[in-house]
Amino acid sequence: MMAFTTTPDPISKLPEVDERLVVPEARYEIVDGRVVYVPPADEPHGANHCTLAAVAHAHRADAYAPAVDMLTRTSQIDDIAPDVSVYPSARDPATGGRLLEELAFEIVSTESIAHAGTKAAKLVARGVRRVFAIDLKRARALEWSKELGEWSLLDRRGQIEDPVLAVPIPIEALLDAARAGDAIPHALRVKRHPEFIAERTEGRAEGRTEGRAEALLVVLAARGLKPTEAERRRILEERELGRLERWLAASTSCADVAALLAVA
Repeated sequence: MMAFTTTPDPISKLPEVDERLVVPEARYEIVDGRVVYVPPADEPHGANHCTLAAVAHAHRADAYAPAVDMLTRTSQIDDIAPDVSVYPSARDPATGGRLLEELAFEIVSTESIAHAGTKAAKLVARGVRRVFAIDLKRARALEWSKELGEWSLLDRRGQIEDPVLAVPIPIEALLDAARAGDAIPHALRVKRHPEFIAERTEGRAEGRTEGRAEALLVVLAARGLKPTEAERRRILEERELGRLERWLAASTSCADVAALLAVA
């Protein structure tokens, strides 16, 4: 792999990360002081861009936010937009501006891995802790090594663990849309997303009502009280747990099923 070196500006001279060299939304970056046109994505890049953003959003910790194509000023002469970034939600206490992203992801489709390496080196020099590349042509994921100045290949069976992630990201979820489809709901469940909590709560409640209804039918059968089809359907379709419990308590002494169902 080709190694890259970069000489960072002194910290005191670095511009704010949101101080622009290019006009936002203009599809340009500035690398080494040169304006670079960022063309619209082809299908593989565009589809993986969408998947990567969803994976990052699902796995992030609560104190972090994901962003797509967000420009970051890395030096006096560089204004770079990683495909996906994960950065702190909190604002800079000194300036009120955005804090630097901690993770950055670059999708490599039509650009070269060498060009992605140039941008990774600049992001890391600015202070981005980790930069990853998703190489679509070779179906591989890499991480930029600041020490080596080159990309390091990641084990496809491994995962990305980091403080900005509430749940580790499986490497295969970055390379395979089907695995991403599995990883996203798993991450939300682990994070106890309200939608999944509600789903589990609803499932438990439904299980309790079904259990009471079945127990009621067993008691009635033991007493020789056979409900009509309409009465049986009403018992099985009852969803108010309190009413089912009152029916169950009354089932040991009721005269018939009709009298039982008259109990409010």
